[in-house]
Amino acid sequence: MSEEPLPVPDSTAVRVALWRALHLEVDAPPPVFRDEVGLRLAAPEDGWRDRPDMGPFTRPFRAAIVARARFIEDWIEDQAGRGVDQVVLLGAGLDTFAQRRPDLAGRLTVFEVDRPGPQAWKRQRLLELGYGVPDGLRLVPVDFEAGDGEWDRLAAAGFDAARPAVVASTGVSMYLTREAVAATLGRTAALAPGSSLVMSFLVPVERTDPEVRPGMARAMEGARASGTPFLSFFEPPELVALARAAGFREARHVSSGALARRYFAGRPDGLRPPDPAEELLVAST
Repeated sequence: MSEEPLPVPDSTAVRVALWRALHLEVDAPPPVFRDEVGLRLAAPEDGWRDRPDMGPFTRPFRAAIVARARFIEDWIEDQAGRGVDQVVLLGAGLDTFAQRRPDLAGRLTVFEVDRPGPQAWKRQRLLELGYGVPDGLRLVPVDFEAGDGEWDRLAAAGFDAARPAVVASTGVSMYLTREAVAATLGRTAALAPGSSLVMSFLVPVERTDPEVRPGMARAMEGARASGTPFLSFFEPPELVALARAAGFREARHVSSGALARRYFAGRPDGLRPPDPAEELLVAST
């Protein structure tokens, strides 16, 4: 009796991996973010560069993806320099931090939280490609539909809530209810002093850069059609206030404009993320 194939990763996770790869191929040097491992993991069919979601209209979204990835990696490196040695990636998808940055990840315990099926697929791909799953990388499957609690699963995987950690959540909040976002803020704010959260979020569509509104509309239609509609949008001051109310000692908004100034200034190709669109919340306990 043949084994059933493992579930494939989410289409959104694959798209992010391919955008990161495309950044190295079609955007002018120097790259804002370098990820060659995600393409190996995804192993797309020939012709993937001609997919509609790789077309020119997605260029600003590609810039936003590499900008948030670069910011989070810089943040992890900074916090590791301060002695933080636990990193939690919520909705990890095809994240490749542990494979690309062994110099940094080797000093940390990295917990990747994702749904069981796609995570089992990723584990198999890591083994097939020879990366393996070292002890410092903990793949934490969470079946939200079955009522699993991610923090209970993290504790079972060795996460120590009494020690500080960096928690990163990108491309997730828009799929959650506002109550679920508030719950994530509250649980993370209760972590040990010295912990921090970096969360990406979408501003209301009418507030986004007019250049990208048609693309946003397509993304929302696609999400709805696949059964995972966008549920939550936030004005930056609103989410900052929610984070402070949840118990964070400090909370601030890092705008896409700030990311553009930090990582895209002086680029010959004019690549830059839309401003505003997907923004970042940075909060510390």
